[in-house]
Amino acid sequence: MADRFRITLAQLNPTVGDIAHNASKAISAWKEGRDAGADLVALPEMFITGYNTQDLVTKPAFHRAAIEAVKALAETCADGPALAIGGPWVEDEKLYNAYLVLRGGKIVSTVLKHHLPNETVFDEVRLFDAGPLGGPYAVGNTRIGSPICEDGWHEDVAETLEETGAEFLLIPNGSPYFRDKYDVRLNQMVARVVETGLPVIYLNMVGGQDDQVFDGGTFGLNPGGGLAFRMPVFDEAVSHIDLTRGSTGWEIVPAEVAPQPDAWEQDYRAMVQSLRDYMGKTGFAKAVLGLSGGVDSALVAAIAVDAIGPENVRCVMLPSEYTSDASLQDAEAVAKALGVHYDYVPIAESRAAVTGTLAPLFAGRNEDLTEENIQSRLRGLLLMAISNKFGEILLTTGNKSEVAVGYATIYGDMNGGYNPIKDLYKTRVFETCRWRNDNHRDWMKGPKGEVIRPSVIDKPPSAELREDQKDSDSLPDYPVLDAILEILVDRDGSIADCVAAGFDAAEARRVEHLVYISEYKRFQSAPGTRLTNRAFWLDRRYPIVNRWRDSE
Repeated sequence: MADRFRITLAQLNPTVGDIAHNASKAISAWKEGRDAGADLVALPEMFITGYNTQDLVTKPAFHRAAIEAVKALAETCADGPALAIGGPWVEDEKLYNAYLVLRGGKIVSTVLKHHLPNETVFDEVRLFDAGPLGGPYAVGNTRIGSPICEDGWHEDVAETLEETGAEFLLIPNGSPYFRDKYDVRLNQMVARVVETGLPVIYLNMVGGQDDQVFDGGTFGLNPGGGLAFRMPVFDEAVSHIDLTRGSTGWEIVPAEVAPQPDAWEQDYRAMVQSLRDYMGKTGFAKAVLGLSGGVDSALVAAIAVDAIGPENVRCVMLPSEYTSDASLQDAEAVAKALGVHYDYVPIAESRAAVTGTLAPLFAGRNEDLTEENIQSRLRGLLLMAISNKFGEILLTTGNKSEVAVGYATIYGDMNGGYNPIKDLYKTRVFETCRWRNDNHRDWMKGPKGEVIRPSVIDKPPSAELREDQKDSDSLPDYPVLDAILEILVDRDGSIADCVAAGFDAAEARRVEHLVYISEYKRFQSAPGTRLTNRAFWLDRRYPIVNRWRDSE
């Protein structure tokens, strides 16, 4: 019986629907494992299809194509190590989320996911059938248990595998990022180690898919819960990990422990990676955005530059008569610091033409929000025209505070194809700008140093749609607003919870009302990077028509 087992862990970035591309990445990883003398090459959950597939996986032609691709992989990878890969599987006309083990030209083992997540971004109960509690599979003389993602968070699956002879656990995951998610994963996996006494390898994928970002960070724990190795966060990586058998069973040979960045860096990397992958996987090479001189658009510009390079980013200033000289200067300074293409497109004449056209219809009525929003909608129209003409995806720049309370103009500044700061509250926008000025990493394609000058960060926020306008004219100050939203949205709290936290009840009710009446705007808004487990999209699905209000 062998006393050493080598497993090649492929922490890779698949593309949903690109089955041939994903299979090619699997073959490359398998070859690396073969050359390194691996016994098993392992890829993450649902790798052959990409993840999260949502309803696409239920389309028979799609899941049949994925299954056939896995069968072809088995033939291609017949002479060498076993290959384990996640994908769909059909038995008795039931569709499963499966982990498929290939060896000798065939699929020799199928593990079927038992616990199907039906929360946050996951809807697997409506997509898949639940598999039975099963036993381990054999690779040579070694018996391996593979709880699939959610199964690794439930003690019954791991304990069943241990009781039926598993010698270590390899858990393939498609686990998306949210802030501090690593600690949650680590605590769960330590629990599995304690319950079973077995080493645990937690294998996660990387890459962006719509709003979700898979952050990798694959790691291994030895009996007792000690960390044996950790792969990098967000980066594709292939690692060869050895296990040795002693008198008390298998242990992972200690290997490199990659550093774990703090939450500020991980959030920023998630926004950069999600935009980079969203553009790359949808075929966009260049981006355009309106650069107002404010902090939100400055941060989005920095993210875009770090994602795709300054040569691929166009920033456009679209001033009206209400745009301050300070905003003009700040926008130009940010554009120069980032090294982007910068256009200046005044909207005063266009606005005059539109208001003139509407004047007979609006005669006898005072100017109000309608005229203010004309400015925003003109900017949206012009930016979309630039996007169409040059083939550049338009980025929208509303932060989570604005998205929450509808402080944005639909068909105006909400226009765009992607919003990397959609799940970042305004108070965190300020601090993220400061973080980017003070930090630079190899994965950033933008310049080092101060790219968002302090005057952009420190000035009072304003939409500049009327004379002397400030955001605080319409909303509570952002520290108050964000704290109330964190209770109402992120924690699903009540008005009473807001009052208990020291906030005025009437102000909390006003914020709650704004959140509910803005649902129709969010329904039509661009997707954006998920940074928390209460992001506005799949994490929080509320009706558009909703007359309920908290009476506490």
